[in-house]
Amino acid sequence: MSVSPVTNTTFEQEVLTSDIPVLVDFWAPWCGPCRMVAPIVDELSAEFDGQVKVVKLNVDENPEIASQHQIRSIPTLILFKDGQSVDRVVGALPKSTLASTLEKYL
Repeated sequence: MSVSPVTNTTFEQEVLTSDIPVLVDFWAPWCGPCRMVAPIVDELSAEFDGQVKVVKLNVDENPEIASQHQIRSIPTLILFKDGQSVDRVVGALPKSTLASTLEKYL
């Protein structure tokens, strides 16, 4: 499964009402660390296919959602389960750290 973009209008449907946990990558195109973490997020999407949905939200294009979730620095990755934010990691972290974060909620 590939990482799909979400927007202010699709966030509720794609993330909050999902039957499986959703990892949201809050990013922006000008953010160097965001570009560093993007391949890792893509790999996690493939590895956890069917268990976790992985989406990206561009904070410049969707400031309302970013503000609602108190995104102060990017990249920020938030894991949602049953419509609630259950975990958050900020910064470009190693794949192993992100994978273990996801595994806690499966």
